[in-house]
Amino acid sequence: MKIAQIEHPEEKKRVVCYILESLPTWFEQEEGREQYIRESAEQICLCAYDEEKPIGFLCLKETGKATVELAVMGVLEEYHRSGIGRNLVLQAKQIAYEKGYSFLQVKTVQMGVYEDYDRTNHFYLSLGFQEFEVFPTLWDEANPCQIYVMALEKNYG
Repeated sequence: MKIAQIEHPEEKKRVVCYILESLPTWFEQEEGREQYIRESAEQICLCAYDEEKPIGFLCLKETGKATVELAVMGVLEEYHRSGIGRNLVLQAKQIAYEKGYSFLQVKTVQMGVYEDYDRTNHFYLSLGFQEFEVFPTLWDEANPCQIYVMALEKNYG
């Protein structure tokens, strides 16, 4: 497996589309999926590859002068729990730090609402994200928005 930053906007959209459409459990809403695809063209986009096949991606977007958001991430289901998501986040943290950002944030559905998202919450917590705030109706009442944050530091490892 290798991870590379994608520079070309159309290639970003192609990879994001391919992986999101392969993950209907998490990205079933067409409108949201299309927005992620469209916005990826202008974002920092990392892709994990198995040989030449895209198997995961992560996009970052600036949300403030000091903060970048993990806007969207996906890993093909057959590659879940193999370290790909973790490696994507670790590389994204390093890139964000090198670009001068101080904080990384991510939004997901609050713990305890859906089992699939509980695994996602545990994943972010395992990477060092901290609970920041819950917005009960940011998306809608059935999907309370949990925001996690982490401070970015130089990777000495």
